[in-house]
Amino acid sequence: MTMPAVTSRLFDLGEGLVVAVDQRQGSGETALVLHGGAGPRSVAGVAGVLPGDPTVLTPTHPGFDGQPRPGWFDTVADLAVAYLDLLDRLELDRVLVVGSSIGGWVAAEMAHRDTRGRIGGLVLLNAVGIDPAAGELTDTRGLSPVRLGELAFVNPALRLDPATLTDEQRAVGAANQQALAVYAGEPFMYDPKLRRRLRRVQAPALVVWGEQDGIATVDYGRSYSEAFPRGRFVLAPGAGHFPHIEAAALTAAAIEEFVRQEL
Repeated sequence: MTMPAVTSRLFDLGEGLVVAVDQRQGSGETALVLHGGAGPRSVAGVAGVLPGDPTVLTPTHPGFDGQPRPGWFDTVADLAVAYLDLLDRLELDRVLVVGSSIGGWVAAEMAHRDTRGRIGGLVLLNAVGIDPAAGELTDTRGLSPVRLGELAFVNPALRLDPATLTDEQRAVGAANQQALAVYAGEPFMYDPKLRRRLRRVQAPALVVWGEQDGIATVDYGRSYSEAFPRGRFVLAPGAGHFPHIEAAALTAAAIEEFVRQEL
């Protein structure tokens, strides 16, 4: 089956903030897919694990892949508010928000701020963002691309080989890591207060977790799901930090069941 074409749009959200969004038009409901520190290419396959034929919106966070970032725009909370503004602009309701890694953190921050019913459900894929009171969260700053690949992927074939990159690709990767450092802040990769705020989230949340993630452990993932009033947890054996890539079939089945039962 031929996949629908992807079109790119720019949204001016005011105060110098312009967000680039790739849109894959479908006949079903809308999903907003939020990437992590690896950039938008790391969630390129998410549309393939979503049930039905959704319209999929995939923004590139300002500062990633060469997109401009205003100086004032420097926190995960800023990203969350910007994407809620985007949903307002498009007059979308009951959107399925899917976030990978730091994108899951953004999704969680959106959910406890959502006062207009814009979000119908959350899918967090090895998300970061809550304090590591249960489980462990690795500080990835200063790690080489090779070491990051070892922590993130079980399958060696999926790990980035720096020797194959062009100078331009290396520059983009370095800039993405700088943008990640800005958003992730200090303490790195989590907000100590987020866990308590998640009790306000009314939407159901599915947390899918790669069992062999070297960045955020399974116990961390379980505690994330337990922080939501309507959270559920699905373990993905044989996968690391990107279960939608290494355990695509399991992830697709988990999301399909979640959508059927909760949305």
